Amino acid sequence: AKQAAEQLLYKPEYAADKSADVKEKAAAFAEGYKAFLNAAKTEREAAAASEKLLLEAGYEKFEPKKTYAPGQKIYFVQEHKAVVAATIGRKSFEEGFRLVIAHIDSPRLDLRPNPLYEANHLSYFKTHYYGGIRKYQWVAIPLELRGVVVLRDGTVVKVVLGQGSEPKFVITDLLPHLGAEQGKKPLSEAIPGENLNILMGSRPLGEDGDSDRVKLRVLDLLHEKYGICEDDFTSAELEVVPAFNATDLGLDRSLIGAYGHDDRVCSYAALKGLFDIDVPEKTAVCMLADKEEIGSMGVTGMQSA
Repeated sequence: AKQAAEQLLYKPEYAADKSADVKEKAAAFAEGYKAFLNAAKTEREAAAASEKLLLEAGYEKFEPKKTYAPGQKIYFVQEHKAVVAATIGRKSFEEGFRLVIAHIDSPRLDLRPNPLYEANHLSYFKTHYYGGIRKYQWVAIPLELRGVVVLRDGTVVKVVLGQGSEPKFVITDLLPHLGAEQGKKPLSEAIPGENLNILMGSRPLGEDGDSDRVKLRVLDLLHEKYGICEDDFTSAELEVVPAFNATDLGLDRSLIGAYGHDDRVCSYAALKGLFDIDVPEKTAVCMLADKEEIGSMGVTGMQSA
């Protein structure tokens, strides 16, 4: 039995037992991965960060009518949210190709088309959760707002709120002595999805007796920074993500804590693996897709034509 076990059973290798050289290379790889995580908190940002890495690695934009020779490196970005990159091989496509696929979207909160409202002298953004989030993990933590807004004149404005020393946002929760009933509910029901609304502000603009004074103050600040009016939210794509950057975990710094490991841990590794190939026998293709968290549909998901 012992002889059979040695011959037949799979024995996973423990990374900590690798040579010092391998561990040093792994640590260096992890630094690049952490930088990617910090730059890619949404699928749009992940596509842009991937394109930056591709250009630095010598890849050029794909031209459908152009003929490519073995060793040439090409890529294209689909609607700012999905990426396909390839290193051309010696053999023709009819003889096959090597394909690795990962996704670059992650569970998050999206703003609704008309999100801003005021209640009890506070202003909020209404959200809808995207993907299989664990709702209790999203309350009482610092949050960021990221995405794009198309203004009335057609200008596309990139929005990033909550970075660095900027003010953060939060979803409020009940204090322990007020949440007795909440505590009796199953974990999946204690925080309803419709309660995941983002607190945006509490200071009013205007005189006592005016309506929606706190909402108006929030809009005034957004207009000052980005030129946004309330109607522009209809054409906006704004996402709420945790305001945490990637960090080392443990006294030995052996683990990485970050938002978006699923599936940027695979997408980053897939890209870096592609970069390590010189001239393959069969064309090597890396695809980074969107919408996996909600079934891969849409023009940028794997269900797309």
